[in-house]
Amino acid sequence: GSNSGSKLKVPELNINGTQHVVQAGQTLNLTCRGEMVHSWSLPETLSKDSKRLKVIKYACGRNGKQSCSSLTLSRTQASDTGNYSCKYPTSPAKKKKESTVYVFINDTGNPFVEMHSDIPKIIHMTVGREMIIPCRVTSPNIAVTLKKIPRETLIPDGKTIIWDSMKGFRIPKATYKFIGLLSCETTIGGHTYSTKYLTHRETNTIFDVQLSTPRLVKMLKGDSLAINCTVTAAWNTRVQMTWTYPGETRRRGSVTQRIDQKNTEANIFYSILVVDKVRDIDKGQYTCHVKSGPSIKAVNTTVIVYDKMFINLKRRRKTALEAVAGRKSYRLSMKVKAFPSPEVIWLKDGLPAAEKCARYIVKDYSLIIKDVAEEDAGNYTIILSIRQSNLSKNLTVSLTVNVKPQIYENAVSSFPDPNLYLLNSKQVLTCTVYGIPQPKITWMWYPCKQNHYKTR
Repeated sequence: GSNSGSKLKVPELNINGTQHVVQAGQTLNLTCRGEMVHSWSLPETLSKDSKRLKVIKYACGRNGKQSCSSLTLSRTQASDTGNYSCKYPTSPAKKKKESTVYVFINDTGNPFVEMHSDIPKIIHMTVGREMIIPCRVTSPNIAVTLKKIPRETLIPDGKTIIWDSMKGFRIPKATYKFIGLLSCETTIGGHTYSTKYLTHRETNTIFDVQLSTPRLVKMLKGDSLAINCTVTAAWNTRVQMTWTYPGETRRRGSVTQRIDQKNTEANIFYSILVVDKVRDIDKGQYTCHVKSGPSIKAVNTTVIVYDKMFINLKRRRKTALEAVAGRKSYRLSMKVKAFPSPEVIWLKDGLPAAEKCARYIVKDYSLIIKDVAEEDAGNYTIILSIRQSNLSKNLTVSLTVNVKPQIYENAVSSFPDPNLYLLNSKQVLTCTVYGIPQPKITWMWYPCKQNHYKTR
């Protein structure tokens, strides 16, 4: 190591090299020296609160200007195997400054750090990505065999499968052949030990994302908003669901999530966002974001918040309303803006239109007249009402139904054979017509055709 007077850019451990072996039951002694106060990082399986562990800090070096600490772990056991690091405090932007040693706690009765003999440990696997079968051992000299149950032995070749006593079997690019139940095995003193792992292939297939609300949500101030985002994904897919919304920075909403795996063909994920007693700051776009690996989807809705209930009612056209008898349909429509949606009643000359005639159909804020007839002319009134606020508005319009002119003599005419009258006799010709508006009558004379020999 460095002499006591030199500057240490990284803390210095009393053990040279990256590995150290301690026999199970013995005491592990580590010392760290640095230019500033430092801390220890331990294996996940060893608690900092363990009664077997002692850390003592003290001044050291020339004139006591350096900081030292000793770590003592008594009665060591197989599960204490792992990385022991001494490090300076760092900010996220700075590079970590630490020294690490991997300590093996050699226990002939427990060759594996973690044993999963009865219930296999789940290992998540993505095809093409690195996968580690974490059957770490308590001594660097233990020979381990990787098997795929029931009979296949997977041999490390340094490329597709790499053995690392500090990590286990490392597979740089996992393929389908590693899906299934795997076993790490070793034999010590004629006894075979095995720890099992079940690989679970993850996919990133998102079938569908839907919101429980329409694209536009209208609300009254003080009401509660609840939006359910439902994701349908493939069986082996796990998703991350997050929300962005106007009151997010103020934590206006609360989110609950759950998963339904009853469906035999897919997983159903739910994320429910609730905002209590909405205010003006809660209006805007609410987006549910769904992510699974590289797959990303999002759906949104827009929320409008009103101070009070209201009805605004106007005529759609200022010109006179006219229809023509015989037309297939005619729509009477008004401009309406209201919240909440009001009840709609149409009257024809003071009576409910839909009850008066089967040809009258109410659709939203419109009245549709089918097969327009002359009797459809009259006064039409739309009445809009919101019961919970005793709010009501109405508007009356007049509809004129034009009737195409009809000449009644045409119906009884003997045409093409004309009536015969005596020469020089006085005759009265009558033309009876009907139409709306009143038709204009024009008389015209045409000579008879020459083939009528009795006429001129």
